Amino acid sequence: MIRFVLNVLWLIFGGGLVLAACYGIAALICFALIITIPFGVASLRLAVYSLWPFGRTVVPKPGAGIASGLANILWVVLAGWWLALSHILAGIALCLTIIGIPFGIANFKLVPAAFWPLGRDVVDAP
Repeated sequence: MIRFVLNVLWLIFGGGLVLAACYGIAALICFALIITIPFGVASLRLAVYSLWPFGRTVVPKPGAGIASGLANILWVVLAGWWLALSHILAGIALCLTIIGIPFGIANFKLVPAAFWPLGRDVVDAP
């Protein structure tokens, strides 16, 4: 029940809707550029994760190979570093207030997914 309440508050006040929309727009752009479809899939995964982060976690995919590692390097150079940095800065800003601490922690949870998204899967936390 707490996870549900935190997710609803995140959606409204924590920026979850805005993050999901931004990742969704990035996914549409990646799908339009055909060669970047794997990055579009990763952006959609990040959009869904940023929409409802509490009670979920990111784990490595067992079948991910060298191609996802090489694509992640390209992702880090083009988008991953500034996405991760923006989540870190937003997390720090949110942690300055007591009410914003859970939302800051949610932003910190999004950092590894934003930095290295390919070859990972979003699953329910135990």
